[in-house]
Amino acid sequence: MRNTPAGIVFLFTFSTLARAPSPSTLEAIMATYFDPKAWSPLRAVDLGMDLGRRLFDQSWLDQWTSFTSAWREPAADFGAGTVTALMPDVLMTLLSEGILSRFGGQEVSATLLGHDLRATLQTLKVRRRGAHFQTKTVLTGLYWNRHPIEELTVIAHGVRLIPGVPTKVRAAQLDLNGVISVAALLEWINSWQPDWELEPAEDGLVLAKHRRRRIRALAAAEITDNVLSITVHRAHWRKVRAPKRFTTLNPIPLTGLPSKARISRAERVGDQVIFSADLPAVTGSFDLAQMRSAIVAGTTLIIF
Repeated sequence: MRNTPAGIVFLFTFSTLARAPSPSTLEAIMATYFDPKAWSPLRAVDLGMDLGRRLFDQSWLDQWTSFTSAWREPAADFGAGTVTALMPDVLMTLLSEGILSRFGGQEVSATLLGHDLRATLQTLKVRRRGAHFQTKTVLTGLYWNRHPIEELTVIAHGVRLIPGVPTKVRAAQLDLNGVISVAALLEWINSWQPDWELEPAEDGLVLAKHRRRRIRALAAAEITDNVLSITVHRAHWRKVRAPKRFTTLNPIPLTGLPSKARISRAERVGDQVIFSADLPAVTGSFDLAQMRSAIVAGTTLIIF
């Protein structure tokens, strides 16, 4: 499906530091974010009572702002101490803490790989898995390019942080599980295909009307293991009912989807469609100073 919500995931990596923090600052960072009593081995950041208190704790924001003050500098200086500060664990921790503490339970807006996103951030978790990271993001009330999705959970595997200008982040695979209303899905499909106008019908079916020919059909569809199965219940052409032999369709493999996406499941449950999909490697970039400013001010996050 065109404009599939690929890449909806808060994966952030870092530009560089123009000033190397002093040893005391680095020790403070490591002590704050790597207390063995709180981390195992990298603390999962999630909504909870502690976060609820920190959302209104200005001292926490001041501390985070001071830790990340060097992110505003446009150039890199990999001198003494800077490499330590750029360790992926510290960087991932600072951003995940900052994003969730600023936007957790609230509306967040972002531009992700050229797509506009607006949603309520419910969960953001980060864990180390071997040499890389795994992230889990849960969004509700999502608008993806102005198309509504009721809920979307994205798990990113094999996440790598690559400091530089711009900074890069890579994920080996994305697993998506979501809920979208039938009406919103059909409106989305109508916006990019020219031949058919689709609308919800009774009994859980879909009414398809050809835009140029007088063809109407009632059908149901589901996707299993990246194969689309369509069952046509009734079809008419100029009010003449089509014979059943003309309305029996073979299963359709969904090859050639954008970003090499694969839909493992999509089925209708009442007025909603429950879907699961996965995507192969995804790469994005961002400016660390802009990301920091967006977190502090609560404005749009940009990944390109």
